Amino acid sequence: MKRYLNISLAYAVAAMVGGVFYREFTKWNGFTGVTALGKVHVHLFLLGMVMFLLVALFADRLDLSGNGRFHAFMRIYNVGVPLTACMLIVRGVTQVLATPLSPGVDSAISGIAGIGHILVGVGLVLLLLSLRQAARKAV
Repeated sequence: MKRYLNISLAYAVAAMVGGVFYREFTKWNGFTGVTALGKVHVHLFLLGMVMFLLVALFADRLDLSGNGRFHAFMRIYNVGVPLTACMLIVRGVTQVLATPLSPGVDSAISGIAGIGHILVGVGLVLLLLSLRQAARKAV
């Protein structure tokens, strides 16, 4: 349980850093429009901190340590969330700086962010399957 609470804390700190970066970077550049940077804070708080608070609660009640799907969830999900957040930062910085992007670079940013979202989705499915399996064993 302590491991999941530590992961949750790490995501919370990253979310706060992302929020401060968004606020200060846009203010410093005089940017007042909507940017992807504003989504980094929320993504890291909800998909990171809140998710691992919930995982900690489930881990306290169910034996997840021997579950292969749960271990796959941990690996895949903890790649997907940071990848998604990083690509939101890349997209947001280019928006704030009004950086002209070639169609290839623009597509690459979107594609890599899409891969991050797919990994998050696969991780969520693995978590739900592992919770279902653990609940069956607990009964």
